[in-house]
Amino acid sequence: MSAGGAAQPVDRTARTPRGARTRAKLLEAAEHVFATVGYHEASIVKITEQAGVALGTFYTHFEGKKEIFDEVVLDLSHRVRHAMSGASRGVTDRIEAERAGFRAFFRFTAEHPALYRIIRQAEFVSPESMRRHYDNIVDGYASGLAAARERGDIRDVDPVVAAWALMGAGELIGMRWVLWEQADQIPEHIYEGLMDVIRGALAPDQSESGQSESGQPESGESESGQSESSADRGRAKPLQKGGVDLRNPSENSGSTEGMQQ
Repeated sequence: MSAGGAAQPVDRTARTPRGARTRAKLLEAAEHVFATVGYHEASIVKITEQAGVALGTFYTHFEGKKEIFDEVVLDLSHRVRHAMSGASRGVTDRIEAERAGFRAFFRFTAEHPALYRIIRQAEFVSPESMRRHYDNIVDGYASGLAAARERGDIRDVDPVVAAWALMGAGELIGMRWVLWEQADQIPEHIYEGLMDVIRGALAPDQSESGQSESGQPESGESESGQSESSADRGRAKPLQKGGVDLRNPSENSGSTEGMQQ
């Protein structure tokens, strides 16, 4: 107790390699218990039994069930971010970095289905931990997109909005085709479908150069280099010979005059 009577926080940092191993075992056990029976049915007894440690040992490392739940969320968040950043490290092309990062995310999801189950529980058990999980992912993601935008690797998108949108897309794709199917990897055609969406969202806009990716003039530009308005492109071209319009002026005009013999 302090002089004012307030309780001082207990430092539960593991100070020895053995203590660090015990803490890691408790976190792993808690991840399993929270994922299988849910937060409200989980108990410290179940966690310590799963970890194979004495009940009293738990309180050496954690104050209670809520604290270890928050630590599990933080640990899962750190590991998935590490997996994604490690996979894309050294990849200079931003679209290929997205490919590597999402591949790592789906692999992690397959190996750790608790990620989904625990993060969704956190919405009700510990909203602050859930928000911290997503904010931590978006912070790094948006920074990478902003740098890629400055280099011209991606088009001019809002990096924060793009990060949230693409993170959401990847999370739901993983939930549908990895978690729900209990698959050990995402189907390749689903993965490539997501990559098509990502390329469409991020790939630089080729229209700024006035040419398509094939090098041909865009549809709004004639071979002579003259541009056409959208109204002109939708209008039938008159038949001409030597500059003289050969088309009946009443043809297709809505008038019946051109039908008179």
